[in-house]
Amino acid sequence: MKKILIIGGVAGGATAAARLRRLSEDDEIILFERDEYISFANCGLPYYIGNVIKDRQKLLVQTVDGMSKRFNLDIRNFSEVISIDPIAKTVAVKNHQTDEVYTESFDKLILSPGAKPIAPPIPGLSEAQNVLTLRNIPDTDKIKAIVDGGKVGRAVVIGGGFIGVEMAENLQELGINVTLVEKMNQVLKPLDFEMAQLVHQEINANCVNLILEDGVNHFQKQGAEVVLESGMVLQADLVILAIGVVPENALAKNANLKCGPRGHIVTTENYEVINADTEAVNPDIFAIGDAIEVKDFVTKKQTAIPLAWPANRQGRVVADYINGIKTKNLGIQGTAVAKVFGKTIASTGNNAAQLDIKKINYQVVIAHRANHAGYYPNSTNIALKLLYDPKSLQILGAQAVGQDGTEKRIDVIATAMKTGATVLDLQDFELCYAPPFSSAKDPVNILGYIASNIETGVYKTVEWFEIDEIIKNGGFLLDVRTPIEFSAGAIKGAFNIELDTLRDRIDEIPIAKDTPIYVSCQVGQRAYLAIRILKGHGFTNVYNVSGGYSTYKTARYQLAQPDFTIGECIPKKDEADGGNVDHGGDGNQVIKKKVDVTGLQCPGPLMATYEAIQGVEAGDLVQIIATDFGFVSDIKSWCETNGHTLVSQITQGKSFVSVIRKGDAGETCSLMPAVSTQKNATLVVFSGELDKVLASMIIAQGAAAQGKNVTLFFTFWGLNALRRRDGKGHNKTFIEKMFGAMMPKGAARLPLSMMNMLGAGPAMIKGIMKKKHVDDLDTMIKKAQNAGVRFIACTMSMDLMGIKEEELIDGIEFAGVGTYIASNENAGTTLFV
Repeated sequence: MKKILIIGGVAGGATAAARLRRLSEDDEIILFERDEYISFANCGLPYYIGNVIKDRQKLLVQTVDGMSKRFNLDIRNFSEVISIDPIAKTVAVKNHQTDEVYTESFDKLILSPGAKPIAPPIPGLSEAQNVLTLRNIPDTDKIKAIVDGGKVGRAVVIGGGFIGVEMAENLQELGINVTLVEKMNQVLKPLDFEMAQLVHQEINANCVNLILEDGVNHFQKQGAEVVLESGMVLQADLVILAIGVVPENALAKNANLKCGPRGHIVTTENYEVINADTEAVNPDIFAIGDAIEVKDFVTKKQTAIPLAWPANRQGRVVADYINGIKTKNLGIQGTAVAKVFGKTIASTGNNAAQLDIKKINYQVVIAHRANHAGYYPNSTNIALKLLYDPKSLQILGAQAVGQDGTEKRIDVIATAMKTGATVLDLQDFELCYAPPFSSAKDPVNILGYIASNIETGVYKTVEWFEIDEIIKNGGFLLDVRTPIEFSAGAIKGAFNIELDTLRDRIDEIPIAKDTPIYVSCQVGQRAYLAIRILKGHGFTNVYNVSGGYSTYKTARYQLAQPDFTIGECIPKKDEADGGNVDHGGDGNQVIKKKVDVTGLQCPGPLMATYEAIQGVEAGDLVQIIATDFGFVSDIKSWCETNGHTLVSQITQGKSFVSVIRKGDAGETCSLMPAVSTQKNATLVVFSGELDKVLASMIIAQGAAAQGKNVTLFFTFWGLNALRRRDGKGHNKTFIEKMFGAMMPKGAARLPLSMMNMLGAGPAMIKGIMKKKHVDDLDTMIKKAQNAGVRFIACTMSMDLMGIKEEELIDGIEFAGVGTYIASNENAGTTLFV
């Protein structure tokens, strides 16, 4: 018979106690817990505060009486172990109900003290009366009492980890105006930035103010005001401090047990502790849970992963080891999942940021696929990112953001990692398929297929953060989406040829066939088909933009401006009320057509919207129901481009509902290729001379007045007309500064093409213009912009002439010749000035 002491309950300690008893009826097992509750669902605490979990008792996995009786355990709550003597094999215990201190001996000791919230020495924190942390049941009761008191209108959550994000969601669902503040540039560190941006979108879409790259400087007015490092002051009735946890290691340090650089207890593979001085392993003391270092499954290096599954597993493994059952320790992957409003966020293994720090080489695979068959109702996209070793093909990690079925895909990948499957093995995984659950080719299979294309040399890849620089340096980007999609948003400098016309138009690609060509579509699938066509026509150096325009656009998402007013930013009401909609105070108007595009993949939603708009009269309302958040931003751009009005956007469960008012026929741009209307007019402004630029502005305004879609492409000397008089470029070389000083700065300083007379000629012309009431050139430029004329500055020319974006006036697009060619194609008017 052995006497086994366990310090700490919850996931690790309680699991170890139950397993120990199942393995031996003879051992004496004593569990010490300094608080009242020995086993509770700490991951469920935010949801009890948010009234999702209504019964507090359901948080209690086991009670002292219930667990004592079932497993014949001596459970002593309100009992804190205050010291350990490893030599004498005793512990000192303080009973917090009686203040008694006594000694208990042991044969085996299991440390499971957990972790505690970080509470940094922020000025004003000690005086603050409304700043709380969330770690246990008493913390939960305090927060719940304040929230239920009905006096919390504004809450500030500090920290964008799992607890911070979950608390922000649950407080917002209670109708509280919530601001989430995160010091880093993203929430949820297990995700890479472009994946976290999907979460940022979801947070904003659900009315939570999100402030990134800003920390707390101090609290004032007893916590009623949170002053950020930027100087912003946030009003707060409640503040939740959720900036992370640190290990509870005081006992271990006092017992001279070895701890790692961040304070976590160091153990052997069997979770035995180690003496800090001698490095000797103590075979009678074990440590488990959030307080210890673990072996990273991917890198085999020491790390810390404070999650429930590792703590549970370690409790069982230690109980087995004490009873002579040995289990191989393969390490911890850190597989995790979280709910953020309507999104599921899941990950396993290492992300790109971690691998970069560890200098581990990796290849990225990104896929955007439907969670189940698109024709089955309520299909939604899952964004998946997988990283693997290009030499061994071993999977290093994966992340996913989506709705139903998201965590299932990460579970499959986590299992593949654990069993040693390579990324190419994913192609052959036979996974469940029925229309309500998946497609015949599951998203996990698709990741394997993409990796196969890379590894067999079908194409190389570039990532979203590389493509802008590639284009700036002269790289050619081919966008094979439809003109409708392209008009709703594209990567600057892209050349658009729709996939289905690529074979007929392949001669329009203006580069040699051995020159690198970068291909993009919405998510990467059509780009792959285009690459097959290009290679069949002799192109040999082909790249796929990983994740397509969807990943690129998401990565560049701009946070919504904080709204600190009380109330919902997006009304979550059901508009299935007879078809009436309130559209900005003009009364109710009947929706003429409702279109359900849930589950459709791009370009399906835009095409369905276009067809719906075509079928109604000017001024009529069309309602579009979608499940892809990307479509929410796409429809905004499309309406602006095509002369329609986006009346409203609301959320309904997992769907986004947009209401559009069709514009007048004279204002509406066709979605079909420009050859059918010839309403485009383009001018290349090459000259930097006053009279020629004046002529360009006059022609542009005249064409715009006749309903033309006018594009002005400024290149070389023409760029000087767009320069600011006081503009200064950053990080310019000496040559660039000299070149800039010799060129005219802005429209007011342009010379004449003839009779310039050392500046006298322009002055005379300007005088005559003023007397004849003709606008000056600066005013003409502004009026042209106001008339909808599109101004594009040639980025290649800017680079050659050393002109920076910040030196040019507002309202300018920056793109290459591909964008100009796309606007010039099928134009009714084209001029070179």
